[in-house]
Order: sequence, then C-alpha cells, then structure tokens
Amino acid sequence: MSRECYTDFTIFVIAYLSCDLLSSMKTPINYLSRLNIFFLPMVFLMSSCVSTKKVSYFQNMSLNEQSKIDSVAKFTDPVIQSDDILIINIITADPQSVQVINQAFTYQAQGTATNIRSQEITGFFVDSEGNVELANIGKLHVAGLTTRQAKELIRAKVSIDFKDPNVNVRFANFKVSVLGEVNKPGSYTLPNEKVSVLDVLSLSGDLTIYGKRENISVIRESNGKKEIGRLNLNSTSIFSSPFYYMKQNDVIYVEPNKAKVLTLNSAARTTATVTISAISTLILIFTRIL
Repeated sequence: MSRECYTDFTIFVIAYLSCDLLSSMKTPINYLSRLNIFFLPMVFLMSSCVSTKKVSYFQNMSLNEQSKIDSVAKFTDPVIQSDDILIINIITADPQSVQVINQAFTYQAQGTATNIRSQEITGFFVDSEGNVELANIGKLHVAGLTTRQAKELIRAKVSIDFKDPNVNVRFANFKVSVLGEVNKPGSYTLPNEKVSVLDVLSLSGDLTIYGKRENISVIRESNGKKEIGRLNLNSTSIFSSPFYYMKQNDVIYVEPNKAKVLTLNSAARTTATVTISAISTLILIFTRIL
C-alpha cells in the first residue's frame, strides 16, 4: 500500500472508531450523519489508492512456460537527414594518403543527460541541402540514404583514386529525448542505430513508480509532420509496434499516473485528515455535553 493509501486508511479508521463510539454511547445523533462520517472517508480511500497491477511489465506473458511472440516490429535502417553529423572513416593500404579526407570537423552540440553543458561532436556535417563535403572528394548528396547506402556511395567515389578502400559511416548524433516520469530525463546520444524504446528507458533509469506504463508516448517527425505513437509496457504488443525501434530525434514522454497527482496534493490530504479528526472530536464533546 502506498503512502497516500496509508493516509486515507488513517482517515477511515478515525471516522469508523468515532462512529462506533457514538453508537455505543446511545446518543440521539442523526443516523444519516453517522453514515456520512463512516462512508465519506471510505469513498475517499477507494478513489485515491492505485492498483499495483499496473506496475508490472508484459503482464500477458505466461509464467509457467516460455512465451513466444508471434509478430515483432521490423527494424528499418534510419536515413540521413539535414543537420545530421556523420562519422566517416576511410581506410586504405596507405593511411597517410587519406589522412586529409578523414580530417573531420568539431561541432558544438546540446548537452546530454549526463552532461548538461554543450558538448563537442567530431564528424562531417550534413548541410541544409542534404550534402556532406569531403576533402579532395567534394560534395556528396547523402540525405535520404541509410548509412549503409552512404558507405557504398563514398566507396565508389574514393575508389576512383584509391585501390580497395574500406569505408565506415555511422551517426555521431543519433539522439533520443526522454521526458516525464523517468528517473533520469534528458537527451541521450545513442551508440548505434538499432535501439529500442526499452533500451532508451533503461538508459534513463527506468520509469518511476508514478509513470503510467500503459500509455507511453513516442513523438516522431516524419516527412515534416509529427507522428505520435502509443506504447503499452504492460503488454507484449509493444514488440510489434512501429514505434518500438527508435528513430533519430524521437521524443519519449511518460505520463504521470493518478498516484503522482495525489502526491502533489499531499498538503490537502493532510488537511483533510486533521479536519475529519477535529470534526469527530467535536461531535464526541457535543454528545457528552448533551
């Protein structure tokens, strides 16, 4: 039982004992008033407690046997967009010959959850037209390509001057933001492209006890429009959602549950406890006088 439920339970016990004492005294008190004293805290208690059944993940998985998920989300490689920063590394038999091409630039990026100050990212910037520029190679249009496709494009260009080059391309700023009821909200730069919502929630320290697990929002920009996906951590259906795997610049929002709202109103709840106790005491004093 949560702290809020204990508070309500205290209210209920006080009211119940007061009502019981009044009955035993055989005092001419209106029967309806007695019912109000008894049932009002009881309703308050029932409306404020939050079931722990909503806390566990993947509740529809079998506990007695190995569960199999029939359908899972298909991972699609993220595509390069304007303002991305790429790590491009070209390797040849003579490393000195491509040293100039591999010379990347350093850019200032926004701080992450572990570093609130701006951080430096070294790589190759994709400009507003979707081009990346390499020394001695020139501009290459990479927007709309996956890193694998960009790798083949760069390899074809470099092969004109160098024999059998090996090219590596990956994102330097694959970032996802997490807001709401998690232990460490913030922006996270991910180490690779195939990252699920569970991976990101793990990086953010998991949901707090106040996070609404059945309604996780994922905000994504696609073709200049915002899309919002809903994920339910209580169900294995999350594994088949198109929002299960993250895209760059996704935003995850964890909504607070009812218990969080009640916690914010703890002062009012304490006042209610004191008020009901005072009313019960006054009624007892009044009945003794009569």
